[in-house]
Amino acid sequence: MTIPPKSSSVPSSAENGKVLTPSLSSKPTIPIAEEEPKPRYLQEIKTSNPWLLLTAAALMVIGLGLQLPWVGFTSALVAFALSLRVILPSVRDWLLRYLTPQERQSLTGFTVFVLSVLGLAYYFGIYQRITGWLNQFKYDEFGSWAEWVGALGQIMIALLAVYIAWAQYVISKELTLQQNVITQQQTIDTYFQGISDLVLDGEGMLEDWPQERSIAEGRTAAILSSVDAGGKSKILRFLSQSRLLTPLMRDSRLGRPMLDGSGGYAEDRAHGLRVINLGVMLAGANLSGQDLRWTDLSEANLVRADLSGCDLVKGNLSRTVLYDANLKNADLKSTRLFYGSLETASPRSRNQIPDYQTGAYTGVVIENCNLSGVQHLTDEQRYYLCAWSGEQTRATIPGGCSEIPNKLGR
Repeated sequence: MTIPPKSSSVPSSAENGKVLTPSLSSKPTIPIAEEEPKPRYLQEIKTSNPWLLLTAAALMVIGLGLQLPWVGFTSALVAFALSLRVILPSVRDWLLRYLTPQERQSLTGFTVFVLSVLGLAYYFGIYQRITGWLNQFKYDEFGSWAEWVGALGQIMIALLAVYIAWAQYVISKELTLQQNVITQQQTIDTYFQGISDLVLDGEGMLEDWPQERSIAEGRTAAILSSVDAGGKSKILRFLSQSRLLTPLMRDSRLGRPMLDGSGGYAEDRAHGLRVINLGVMLAGANLSGQDLRWTDLSEANLVRADLSGCDLVKGNLSRTVLYDANLKNADLKSTRLFYGSLETASPRSRNQIPDYQTGAYTGVVIENCNLSGVQHLTDEQRYYLCAWSGEQTRATIPGGCSEIPNKLGR
């Protein structure tokens, strides 16, 4: 026996997609009346409407023509306010687009300077003196006013010509600087390619004979003396990452670099030979604010060099001569200053052979340097710097060196 389905009456509201759920606590819904549109005469009037501006200007002209001062004055004030509402955003956008923040700051400072000079002149009575002098001045002795206006026009034209010449000079200077940057980068790229072709054989293996090393050092010395600080840092990073500044282990017959068995060349700090020895190429160099991360500057002569603000993270400064150098605000995080243990490490010496096991004579020479504000110093680095830097340098090390002895003795 088949049971027929129960018929249920569906409310008419379900046909429209709405389901009414019965509830004991439900209250009749009060429909919310839609907000009626405002009449046209109550809608907001745009102050930038050109017809409104022209109307205010026309009323001002009518007030002036009919000699109605209140109409003319009120219309003039309204026209002035409306025109400012239109002009000021455009002027602001122009200043933000064509002037840098420094130029906007200079313009503001110059404007305030002029206003302050005018205000001081008023309080010092300069305007009264000028007025008294003009009242006693005999204008007929200096020609007609037309001559004065003509002279003033010529002066204004001359000032305009000076401004145009100055603008052309600024644009030419910017173009020259950009061209110099492009030319320097091309020179550096050519140097990179030349060094690579010089010390690599046809199979890409390092093959540096004595004369090739001499030519490579000569090229490096020449280009380091002709580029700016940014160019120097690029060259140093390239040479360091290419291991051309690292002392490599050599065979005892031909002096060729030896592989370390893991895809690279073996390093030999004690008896190895570098492809390029920096020597005194960077003495007195300006490298302030440059990126020298992971750069091998070991055994380089950096006397009187400016390394202030440099990023020396993971750099190698062992046996580097930093006498009278400036390392203010430099980042020395994980920078190697010596080899061996802290108890036996000591700075580089001219007459002593370095011992890379104990660290004797493998440390950086840091005497008479400015270390104020250096960042990320470890306790080990701080102890070495305080112990072997001398009194002048110790006074600049962050945290002080009162509890660390002065092993340098001077």
